[in-house]
Amino acid sequence: MAPSKPVLRPPEWCSLRSASGFRGAYFEGGRFYCRLSANALTFNQSHREYSSLRPDQTIPESIIAFNPFTAPARAAIKRGAALAAALLLVSCASEPPKSLVTPFPPVTKQPLPTPGKPAQPQAQEPMRGVWLATVSRLDWPPVASVNGTSPAQRIRQQQQSLIDKLDKLKSLGINTVFFQVKPDATALWPSKILPWSDMLTGKIGEDPGYDPLQFMLDEAHKRGIKVHAWFNPYRVSVNTKSSTVSELNRTLSLHPASVFVLHRDWIRTAGDRYVLDPGIPEARDWITSIVAEVVARYPIDGVQFDDYFYAESAGSLLNDNQTFSRYGQGFASKADWRRHNTQQLIEQVSHTIKQLKPEVAFGVSPAGVWRNLSHDPAGSDTRGAAAYDEAFADTRRWVQQGLLDYIAPQLYWPFSRQAARYDVLANWWAEVVKPTKARLYIGLALYKVGEPSKIEPDWTQQGGVPELKKQIDLNESNPNIDGTILFRENYLNQPQTQQAVSYLKSRWGG
Repeated sequence: MAPSKPVLRPPEWCSLRSASGFRGAYFEGGRFYCRLSANALTFNQSHREYSSLRPDQTIPESIIAFNPFTAPARAAIKRGAALAAALLLVSCASEPPKSLVTPFPPVTKQPLPTPGKPAQPQAQEPMRGVWLATVSRLDWPPVASVNGTSPAQRIRQQQQSLIDKLDKLKSLGINTVFFQVKPDATALWPSKILPWSDMLTGKIGEDPGYDPLQFMLDEAHKRGIKVHAWFNPYRVSVNTKSSTVSELNRTLSLHPASVFVLHRDWIRTAGDRYVLDPGIPEARDWITSIVAEVVARYPIDGVQFDDYFYAESAGSLLNDNQTFSRYGQGFASKADWRRHNTQQLIEQVSHTIKQLKPEVAFGVSPAGVWRNLSHDPAGSDTRGAAAYDEAFADTRRWVQQGLLDYIAPQLYWPFSRQAARYDVLANWWAEVVKPTKARLYIGLALYKVGEPSKIEPDWTQQGGVPELKKQIDLNESNPNIDGTILFRENYLNQPQTQQAVSYLKSRWGG
């Protein structure tokens, strides 16, 4: 019996019954969405994402999108007998499932990439990047665009602001923007998983009237600037205020609603924020699904996670005792279990990106110190907060295992800071990546330039230019360092950084 085309009108919701593992589906906006026990498929009637599906291509075990009614897609479905059977019976129901979480098979069953530098690596231009933060509207969108303007004015202001920023970045010789598309549990693109970000309109879930990610891609690529989609993986909110809770609860009537109301059992408090518990496998699957959605739909050049893994503070620790009791069997300590959890997420995301679009680079920008030499003979000669011990992120291991295309440690200290010398850390990381395929980009503290500091006076001497020059000189002279990323974009426009900006323009802008 051949699969029949479902006759549905949006936004009807449907359930699929078969032995193949379908759990539920719905039809909306020209797409037919299905949830399986081991896969999640997005059937796109416009056949955009998988128009070039090869006859020998298998369906990735992640979010994918293709038209099930074309010959290549039918052939692909036939290659998975369980999937073909699943389309045999469709019945409509009145209520939608509360969420669509993409399950993934255990990532440990998938072989890890083989480390090692390619024999003849392709020449790439040095990274000259900048982070563009959207959380709290730090760099974009302009606060004025949200306060008291009409939708049309808001769109014009936000788009013109991005155009102006990209023009300036181009003039400075910047070739890559790390654009924060997921500042918390909201999105800067029309997601089927996350509600719209309130950074755009002032309200979570409110359609801004355009697609900011697509606009950024169009304008950046037009100028020869690459775009990496920057995700904060675990953060749900930037605070725990009652007003924030009310705003999150309000999304229950929206589609998609916030994970805060759909999966309260995944939510914890840490660092005075609401976060996802990294120890819950379904939460990791959910994060992976979000990355997969962006990779499948957009011509991004890369994906980046920042340093927020287990992000705690002394007065606001993450209480994951119950999660540890449930999932922590076999681990010598909770710390080892936590590192296992972040490892699992990185493996899942890495494999998913490579299945969907191998050309999309995946990287992480962690805290600058992996481990201190006093705690580990392989560590750096530093005395700083270590990602391994504080965020439970074994970033060195991720590089060594070939899970990352690049790593961008945040080395936000000058040469004179004895506890975490810039040169000590840059050279340490250069040795880590040397025997691997991973590229090393160093994150620099543009935000400190021109700011008075008793501990780090170097940032104000001659406008911070000598310190900045020394750091970039080291980056560009070490063959194992592939470039520099500035934190962050708005500091290019501050009066205290203008000497440094002029220097950057003379050095990079040509």
